[in-house]
Amino acid sequence: MSEADHPDRAPLVDSFGRRHTSLRLSVTDRCNIRCVYCMPDEQLRFLPRQEVLTFEEIERFTRVAAWLGVRKVRLTGGEPLVRCDLPALVRRLAGIHGIDEVALTTNGVLLERHAAALQDAGLTRLNVSLDSVRQETFVRLTRRDVLPEVLAGIEAAQHAGFEPIRLNAIAMRGVTEEEVVPLGRFARERGLELRFIEYMPLDADANWRRDQVLSGDEILSRLEQAFGALEPTHREDPSQPARDYRFVDGGGVVGFINPVTQPFCGDCNRLRLTAEGQIRNCLFSTEEWDARAVMRSGGTDTQLAQQVRDAVAAKRAGHGIDLPGFHRPERAMYQIGG
Repeated sequence: MSEADHPDRAPLVDSFGRRHTSLRLSVTDRCNIRCVYCMPDEQLRFLPRQEVLTFEEIERFTRVAAWLGVRKVRLTGGEPLVRCDLPALVRRLAGIHGIDEVALTTNGVLLERHAAALQDAGLTRLNVSLDSVRQETFVRLTRRDVLPEVLAGIEAAQHAGFEPIRLNAIAMRGVTEEEVVPLGRFARERGLELRFIEYMPLDADANWRRDQVLSGDEILSRLEQAFGALEPTHREDPSQPARDYRFVDGGGVVGFINPVTQPFCGDCNRLRLTAEGQIRNCLFSTEEWDARAVMRSGGTDTQLAQQVRDAVAAKRAGHGIDLPGFHRPERAMYQIGG
């Protein structure tokens, strides 16, 4: 990519002064579990293979984004590891000039067999979704009996050298209260970072209600009752969505992502690309920009860059979950990218 191809390298700054340096790439809408807060259990229609971006297209888009100032990439889904030969994509993205970090969010079911290859390919950060370490609750939430595979995947990732590994747990009232302490103990004993994410209105069955949200403050209180005091850590990156705390006794770090009770939109630096190549400027966006159409119609990198700029320019001040008149996206989490 030459200087002539992209004469404008101005930062991706929206109308509210937020500079965008982070890109979430969904590589598939398919998944091997069926979490109740994300996917229906039956009557799923996944994208036809030809509609999903190729590795070459994902790499091209990421190169353009890096030219515009994006420095961090996170691979999401669906479940990214059901995409064949994902380590090859990681290697491609890690080799792009300007990309400092390639991360992955996975449910961990296939992690045991891929952990070493991902490390070798250049993956720099790893998050594993784990809402419970108790068999009965895990099966109720995921609708699949695969907890042993997930735990084996986490262990394999540690042996491969990933550090720190973050565990992501969705916080749902009526479910998570009894999981907080077992998850906290599991993370503390294994040197893992634990994060609780408030339940958001992105479930495919559209059953979300605000009273189902278990707040980060309530979870913090339960952790302190079980393990002693927690103190806030220094927040080096203002765009980081989590509020991190450290166990005073040295037992590790726990974070809270509270998009419902404590929205952090004012510092958001993220863009998203869906598996079929739609640019979204917010998880809850109602507008998309078709990057796949540009790439498959012979469009230039300059045209692709302009789409990114248009998406950033149209970004709203916030997601609006906490405001009257909020309209949830028509697509569920697995169709957007976690």
